[in-house]
Amino acid sequence: MFKFLINPSRFNKFADIILKPLVIITSITLIIGLCLVYFSPLDYQQGLTVKIMYIHVPSAWLALLTYAIMTVYSIIGLAFKIPFSFIINKAIAPIGAVFTLLCLISGSLWGKPMWGTWWVWDARLTSVAILFIVYLIIIFLNQTFENRDVREKTIAIFILIGSINLPIIKFSVDWWNTLHQPASVSKLSSPSIDISMLQPLLMMTLAFSLIGIVIALLRIKAEILIRKKYL
Repeated sequence: MFKFLINPSRFNKFADIILKPLVIITSITLIIGLCLVYFSPLDYQQGLTVKIMYIHVPSAWLALLTYAIMTVYSIIGLAFKIPFSFIINKAIAPIGAVFTLLCLISGSLWGKPMWGTWWVWDARLTSVAILFIVYLIIIFLNQTFENRDVREKTIAIFILIGSINLPIIKFSVDWWNTLHQPASVSKLSSPSIDISMLQPLLMMTLAFSLIGIVIALLRIKAEILIRKKYL
């Protein structure tokens, strides 16, 4: 049933079927999300700057999710020797890097009026900055090594080592005394954020996720074509 996840030919067929309707759904979701953000209330302390949250939180979510997916595919590629896993990792690494950079920039813009500075060497901020550097190293490594097998296995191992940072990012606000606020939506049944802000936040997170999927599908299809060209 899920062979399209590990087979390039089946993946291309699946992507061709799903891309157009997915783009339409993504556009509608994004428009709804932006409308909800526009009409969402201002925070009594943060004022208008609270709306940066609707970019910052989804970006952070996609930055972590993309790396988690790369970790899974690295395990699959190394354990089961499935080359398509490495193609996917190469394709989505820049997507993860962009979302991580967007997370850092939006966080800095959000933090300045609250903390009085653009940056602090806080556990959460530092670990996310490390994630961005890891993404950049992965992208760089994809341009090195003439031997493709050596390159792909080296990158997969590096991704697995870098995955140690994921729980550090997630639990840094619990393990250390940081300026960064704790999770606001740890439980949907009892979130610490008001429903009037939660609804646009969830819609924007869905929209960002769909945008990431669309870009990933396009990039993976392109990588498959490049791989076929040089085979």
